[in-house]
Amino acid sequence: MYAIVESGGRQYRAEEGHSFSVEKLPYEVGEQIELANVLLFADDVNIQVGQPSVSGVRVKATVVEQYRGKKIFVWKYKPKKRYRRRQGHRQSYTRLHIDEIVVV
Repeated sequence: MYAIVESGGRQYRAEEGHSFSVEKLPYEVGEQIELANVLLFADDVNIQVGQPSVSGVRVKATVVEQYRGKKIFVWKYKPKKRYRRRQGHRQSYTRLHIDEIVVV
């Protein structure tokens, strides 16, 4: 049994017992959250595709950690003009552990 959920404009496959990282969510570590925007739900027998979301299906997850990703560098450069700029960026992420998929 799995569900496709949407968080932060991206879609993730959620299975019970698995973990994945999403863009930072405003929750504390250890807090249980509920992802309500389920786009697809599939079990052993059938598949439900939402228009735009499946009603009656919720995904319960626990926040495992808040962390920051690897640093990337952005370079701006214009040849023959002595213009060079370097900027760094680190994205913040939240790791979620899927506890259960609830069908109402």
